[in-house]
Amino acid sequence: MQSKFQYIKSIIPGVILALIFCLFSQGINNLIAIEIFGTIKSPISTVLIAILLGIIMGNAFTPRPGMMVGLDFTQQYILKLGIIFLGIRLSFSDLIKFGTIAVPLVIFCIIGVLILIKILIKKVPISSKMSYLIAIGTSVCGATAIVATAPVINAKKTEVAYAIANITLFGVIAMLVYPYFAGWYFENNALKSGLFLGTSIHETSQVAAAGLIYDQQFNNPETLDVSTVTKLIRNTFLVILIPLFAFLYNRGEFKDQKYSILSIFPYFVIGFIGMIIVRNLGDQFFSVETGNFYAWSKFIEYLKILATVFLTMAMAALGISINLSELKSMGYKPFVVGLIAAVTVGIISLIYIETLKNFFI
Repeated sequence: MQSKFQYIKSIIPGVILALIFCLFSQGINNLIAIEIFGTIKSPISTVLIAILLGIIMGNAFTPRPGMMVGLDFTQQYILKLGIIFLGIRLSFSDLIKFGTIAVPLVIFCIIGVLILIKILIKKVPISSKMSYLIAIGTSVCGATAIVATAPVINAKKTEVAYAIANITLFGVIAMLVYPYFAGWYFENNALKSGLFLGTSIHETSQVAAAGLIYDQQFNNPETLDVSTVTKLIRNTFLVILIPLFAFLYNRGEFKDQKYSILSIFPYFVIGFIGMIIVRNLGDQFFSVETGNFYAWSKFIEYLKILATVFLTMAMAALGISINLSELKSMGYKPFVVGLIAAVTVGIISLIYIETLKNFFI
């Protein structure tokens, strides 16, 4: 069995590579801004540069197996740590305000995708198991939802691989396009843009990156806060939807299914809320009156910077891990279903936001 020291040693090269890509992307961002456009901020986000650079390098040169261990660690754990640190930006009132609006929208999106998938599988000949995997991946939280759902419907490894590739492809496209679309369509309205990004993009990492791209390009950090809260609410619906999918697929026969709420619950959501608690308690304790406010504000800024660095590292690692040739070899039919499902989520989100826009202040 691999010791903890050996494991730590094995992840270091990949983590360092992701950090190098992060720093290099920031350097390119500064170069584009200062040397080409003569402005303070580049029209291309650092996160966007990181993932595109990762995709190019990851497909031009095959990463060594030793590197992939650290890159996988970056995508799984450093990403979640970055999301947890995002909680330092929020107050309790923000969480309640954003969450109250987001919950109905998330429910509408999930129901809409489920109905659509049931209709599509009658028109497009793909397996019902794969359709369920694409549905939960699109409506809830991407690859995590797919991997958690696969055992309860006895999905094959190939079906899981196709579904994850599907979610990865359309999630990355949405991550790159939707921040700019939202900035244009919603005229830089933070609440509307954040709700749209949080419901229409698949993976938690992709939503966080899209929110960060939006923040960096439109100077609107509240959008990142709203999109993160919305996405984490979507993630918690795993606890409800996985047993529901097991029931729908197996007609209520759970006796042979492996299902545990503890094994699928997204614990980093608790960490995110915990960081909100830390922020609010800190604001009360380290006030101007106590004389500790300066040190506390610097600590908050430090965590915000770390969150940005960690998320950018995760996006670089994701880009390096995407194998375009594998996506090409999987056939087009599942991707037709995935494309329609992805567009449907976006449309439902837009309709909901436009319908209730008079209530958004």
